Amino acid sequence: MTPYTPQTAQLPPPQQPQHGTAPVPAGTRDRYFDLLRALALFRVVLYHLVGWAWLPLVFPSMGVMFALAGSLMARSLARPAVQVIRSRVRRLLPPLWVLGAVAMTAMLIDGWRPGPSAVFWLLPLSDPPFLAADWAGDMAEPLWYLRAYLWFVLLSPLLLRCLRKVPWATLAAPVVLSFGLAAGYLSLPERIDSALTDLSTFGACWILGMARQEGVLERLPRYVVPSVAPFVMLAGLWWAGNHGFAGGGELDGIPPADALWSLGAVMLLLHFSPTWESWPPRLRQWDSVITLLNARAVTVYLWHNVCILVAALLWDRMWDIDLLAERAPWLLDSWVPVLLVAWALIAVCIVLFGWAEDLAARRRPRLWPNGPSGLRRAHGPSGLRRSHGA
Repeated sequence: MTPYTPQTAQLPPPQQPQHGTAPVPAGTRDRYFDLLRALALFRVVLYHLVGWAWLPLVFPSMGVMFALAGSLMARSLARPAVQVIRSRVRRLLPPLWVLGAVAMTAMLIDGWRPGPSAVFWLLPLSDPPFLAADWAGDMAEPLWYLRAYLWFVLLSPLLLRCLRKVPWATLAAPVVLSFGLAAGYLSLPERIDSALTDLSTFGACWILGMARQEGVLERLPRYVVPSVAPFVMLAGLWWAGNHGFAGGGELDGIPPADALWSLGAVMLLLHFSPTWESWPPRLRQWDSVITLLNARAVTVYLWHNVCILVAALLWDRMWDIDLLAERAPWLLDSWVPVLLVAWALIAVCIVLFGWAEDLAARRRPRLWPNGPSGLRRAHGPSGLRRSHGA
């Protein structure tokens, strides 16, 4: 999930139409980006509840999120890089600190004693320490995304310069690195290997988002992307099938396959992306929900794992009700009620903790930003279980 800021989901100033796309007035939001971000969040929550291995194939949420963030980061880098990085980090950290305060307090009560690595709860350059308990792991697991996002932000000025000079080599480099790491050519400490694996898996998606913003994709003949992308995805699927996916493995456990599949899917999503100044008629009824998910994307991502765990525990208690256990065991075995309870708990977390995103963006805190005010223009730039299929 990209740390959300209204301005960064806006389109750049009007340009000449490319491939039949009409110019968009300055200050207009790209609602297509909003839709992709909301779909990615919903799919993340569903996947972490049901664990269906095919869901990341249907919609590779993490690749999409990193691509959106890369595109918006490239746009922001029209300003001085130090200013952009400082603003992005500022928007990322307060929601993390709220989670860290709750997590570390609970772990201290449970007997945990902090060491030097506890600093990663404050600045997620590496994995923070946590207890072996399920609840602690669920709280810490989403931080891999924040760690990868932070490193991408720090590296973006360099990536953008490389993209402008050697675009295709820059785009291919993370994928090559992913295969190199999988083949064991590099022997690195666990913390470095873990971070480098994430960067190599989703680096091409981030760079592809930057390429989209820089107009690299638009300069290609229209047939190139839809001709190449399916082969990239098929290559990823072939690699996954030969490295455990067909035997019940998960795509996120096979980084090179994940990198290729995500890259191909993102290529198609960005290639066919429409320009929506306003919602198409069929999507207007979802405006409030999509607006809320975009305004509280970091909060939803950081807290959804814990909400799923609590929802599952609460629903299991329903087996103690004899009438339900005898008459409706199918209902008690269903994942649908658990999903509904999880989203209800996520809504509670939005109310309790979502204000941190407003403070990070220097906006007036709001409990439930699902109206037009939730998409107000703000000053400055914007922004998902260790499971990459998230």
